Amino acid sequence: MRTEKEKMLAGQVYNPGQDEELMAELAACKAKCLRYNQLLAAAEKKELLKEILGQSGENCQIEPNFWCDYGWNIKVGNNFYANHNLTVLDAGGVTFGNNVWIGGGVRVVPGISIGDNSVIGAGSVVVKDIPANCVAAGNPCRVIREVTDDDANSDLNWKK
Repeated sequence: MRTEKEKMLAGQVYNPGQDEELMAELAACKAKCLRYNQLLAAAEKKELLKEILGQSGENCQIEPNFWCDYGWNIKVGNNFYANHNLTVLDAGGVTFGNNVWIGGGVRVVPGISIGDNSVIGAGSVVVKDIPANCVAAGNPCRVIREVTDDDANSDLNWKK
């Protein structure tokens, strides 16, 4: 019989309350997120974020408040920026590509991948994969348009 963690990782219905290991991991991650959200020193935040996330590239910045379930199931590429109040439900794993910009108040559900060079608008609820090189927003989040050369050359270019 599969453990609840094995069910979770396989994308099946699971109950973390029936698995002491999962409950301990949830509690530990929530404590780290709480500490992260209260830190002021950038260097300390950077180190703690590396401890929370399963994988993080160079220039990864997440503004508080940031919440996730396990943390170890989140992969973040280079040049990632998330504005305030990002929530990532990472039971099914979540992957953010390189040069991704996330607006404030975004929610990401399990099993999602957001492609390289994409922008997610504020308040979005991401319930399906977002391809690379696009601007997406809404509830549910959907692709609005592709990232253009004008975006790449603007003063707001997150890749600079």
